[in-house]
Amino acid sequence: MKQDIQTEIFRLIKERISSTESLGNVLADILHLSPDAVYRRYRGETILSIQEAQRLAKHFDISLDALSSLSKGSVTFNYSPLNTYDFSLKSYLEGILKSIDKLNNLSDPQIILSVNNTHFFQLLNFPQLVRFRLFFWAKTHLQIVDYKNQLFKHDKTTERAFELGKEILQLYNSIPSVEIFDPELMRGFMRQIFYYYKAHMFEDPEYALFLCDRALLMAQHLREQSTLGKKFIFGTQAPSSGNEFQMYLNETINSDATFYYTSKEETGIYLTHNVMNYLHTSDADYVGDTKQIIDKQLANSSLISVINEKERNNYFFEFEKMIHSFRKKIDADLHF
Repeated sequence: MKQDIQTEIFRLIKERISSTESLGNVLADILHLSPDAVYRRYRGETILSIQEAQRLAKHFDISLDALSSLSKGSVTFNYSPLNTYDFSLKSYLEGILKSIDKLNNLSDPQIILSVNNTHFFQLLNFPQLVRFRLFFWAKTHLQIVDYKNQLFKHDKTTERAFELGKEILQLYNSIPSVEIFDPELMRGFMRQIFYYYKAHMFEDPEYALFLCDRALLMAQHLREQSTLGKKFIFGTQAPSSGNEFQMYLNETINSDATFYYTSKEETGIYLTHNVMNYLHTSDADYVGDTKQIIDKQLANSSLISVINEKERNNYFFEFEKMIHSFRKKIDADLHF
């Protein structure tokens, strides 16, 4: 067993277990070793046997073939296979909650986000928008058979889904974040609402206007958070301390959505892919390269939270103007 492969195995295992679990105790049960023996392998003082590596790979669903072919420029990611989703809002949120709860349990966690089109966490302030986003993903992008003949309708968010969203928001709000926005925020999302309206995919066409109104509320709530430099749940008061929020404006465009996090124990990245799924890695080289790009992106952006009122007001004026333009087109067509 090569040392670099052994190191990678342990890195992947740490990503897969809860931050509250002891690596030594978890692996001691799997390998039938003492915790001390496990940590000797973790530190590289003892080499894993082939049998031990296979046992760990099987338990944690790690591909030894993929690891053995790793070279400089190759990175391993964790992701949620599409066949594990039942595409309910509840199951989707449960996956998100597990990840951000693990981050919150690290020491002194901090986040840097580059926002590409839709800000998932801010969207959670309005569960109806998240439910539409998930439905669009399942029906139109992935063409799930069960959605083929379904129209989007006004269903009340389940109590469990609502509570999950609230838990995620509370954790996200509690972690200090630096976030980079661009002029295209929510434009793609509004096009999706308009597309469903024109394609007669709403059970009640008026619901398209309701979603537009929720998007406007989101814009107003985001403006308030940026003005105060604090994150908080819609309908509540901003806290007097904590929940720090720095909002930057990149006047060109964010080419992707990157969620970079750091803590005393771990640094890593989440990347969106397949529209709403996500990849995760804590590979040191890849994370380091990505952080360099993020730093350059920040250097070319303007801070608009708390300060730069003129620039901030102009940004949100254009943002709300864009949402209003889609709403007016739908309203005019509905009442023609």
